Amino acid sequence: MSVNISVRLDESLAERLRLRARAAGETLSDRLRRYAEEGTRRDEHPLITFRDGPSGRRAGVIGGPDVWEVAMWVEDLAAEGESAETLVADWALTRGQLDAALHYRAAYPEEITARVELHRRETAAAEAR
Repeated sequence: MSVNISVRLDESLAERLRLRARAAGETLSDRLRRYAEEGTRRDEHPLITFRDGPSGRRAGVIGGPDVWEVAMWVEDLAAEGESAETLVADWALTRGQLDAALHYRAAYPEEITARVELHRRETAAAEAR
């Protein structure tokens, strides 16, 4: 269920938001909803940001890879009997980045699992060609 919330914006900010929304093919409401959702997630997970890419927007570690990549690496390491600490020991990530990615994955498991599954499917299809 959604609720209507009335917000007053400075005229120049409202115009900048409208321009960005139009350029992305979004409505102003869609853009504001996305900003609110991502801003809230950033507040909850300070080392996480959001990036555009060919597969859409996705969560990423600031100064590092996408969260789904970290989750996949951790899964792969676990399958080999190694711990996630290997990523820190090999300097792939700092301890803070690893923790941030794992906390985000725990908060939004469906989102991250879907990204990992998409990557694995597309990689398997490409290798089968």
